[in-house]
Amino acid sequence: MIISLVAFANTGGGKVIVGVDDNGRPCGLDVGPETVQRYLNEIKVATYPQLMPKILVEKREGTSVLVFEISEYPVKPVAYKNRYYKRAHNSNHLLTLDEIVALQQQTLAVSFDAGFSQATVGDLDVGLIERFLDRVNSRGRVTLRDDMLTNLVKLRLVRDGKVTLAAELLFGAPEIAIRIGRFKSAATIIDDNVVRAPLVRAVEEALTFIKKHINLSYSFDGNLQRKERWQYPLEALRELLLNAVVHRDYRSASDVVIKIFDDRLVFTNPGKLFGNLRVEDLQRDDYVSSLRNRLLAEAFYLTGDIERYGTGFVRIREILQAYPEIALRVEEMGDFFKVELRQVEPVTPPVTPPITLPITLPITPPISGVGLIPVTDLERRILVLLHDRPTLTGSKLAEDLGIGRGTVKEYLRRLKAKGVLVREGSTRTGRWRLTEAGRAAIDHDE
Repeated sequence: MIISLVAFANTGGGKVIVGVDDNGRPCGLDVGPETVQRYLNEIKVATYPQLMPKILVEKREGTSVLVFEISEYPVKPVAYKNRYYKRAHNSNHLLTLDEIVALQQQTLAVSFDAGFSQATVGDLDVGLIERFLDRVNSRGRVTLRDDMLTNLVKLRLVRDGKVTLAAELLFGAPEIAIRIGRFKSAATIIDDNVVRAPLVRAVEEALTFIKKHINLSYSFDGNLQRKERWQYPLEALRELLLNAVVHRDYRSASDVVIKIFDDRLVFTNPGKLFGNLRVEDLQRDDYVSSLRNRLLAEAFYLTGDIERYGTGFVRIREILQAYPEIALRVEEMGDFFKVELRQVEPVTPPVTPPITLPITLPITPPISGVGLIPVTDLERRILVLLHDRPTLTGSKLAEDLGIGRGTVKEYLRRLKAKGVLVREGSTRTGRWRLTEAGRAAIDHDE
């Protein structure tokens, strides 16, 4: 019973009922004048810090039961005979050493990234720091001075002359990375990249790689203004990238992993949800976020990359309302947090509304049977090269693009499957020909 009270105090509060069987039926309990006091004394002696639960005597089916009610304790973790427990899935579990440290940090309002790094101020990228401070000043959420070191101290990125882990992650040479791959299947990778850079740069580099491997389509309004529509909303992708680097557990040597498939995009980062936050809480608009890395979160908040603390998934759901074909799935797997954006229904290509022109003006007849087929940036570059030099070999094409021959081969296969590229003649003496749809794809880009 006392172990359960300790577990509830460390987790979120709860009740323990004495005098009922495993099915919740009252089985009778002899409650005398000293019973409640005896229980309280036993709980106080066995716990540290000492717990003082609220105890109620209730009558159920003609017999007495004791109800012990405990709130989440403000000073954690609470121990039972020098052992620490948490409540999970209707049972008590011993806390690991990492979980004990995390609870202590929550109590002291100290986050992991506030610890000291082995790096010095001289190891940090001054240019990145200056650009970061300029962005902070431009947002107006805090006023900074001209002296760089003073500003870093004010933002708690440097403390007592020492560089914090947050500062090293933002502006230094962190060991961790973001690994991104474009997959044709779970076992077949087309292209990949390892982004190992300061976080203020890594997020942009990762987003650039993702944009290379997702589709982009266009529509036109009556004023001939081109409108872009990405396969996934870029605002949501940025939120998920920031979530992965800000909230990941940096005690783990594992990297953030992003996998891009034809029909889904998956983000996985080390570290489950922090504090008492649960996966189901993220479905509500009023969830309260716990920050594992407070200084990183504040840094991206001050630059405007994060609008408000604890609203990331609210914003993602709002953004996805304009993408009904995309489903959002969130889960925890072992010690990892995973988010998946999946295409659940085919995307209907945007229809260009007809444009009414005066009858006296010449009208260019449309190309019969040709629709705008979406192509990625890399596919468009390949089409442009083959349009200008139709006899290019796969090896030369890979050299010009700076990618592997296997990747080129896969992209050529995809372009032929889309009906925008045709191979004429033999492998040695043949040539490439863009179809009308292929020419339309590169003409639209212009």
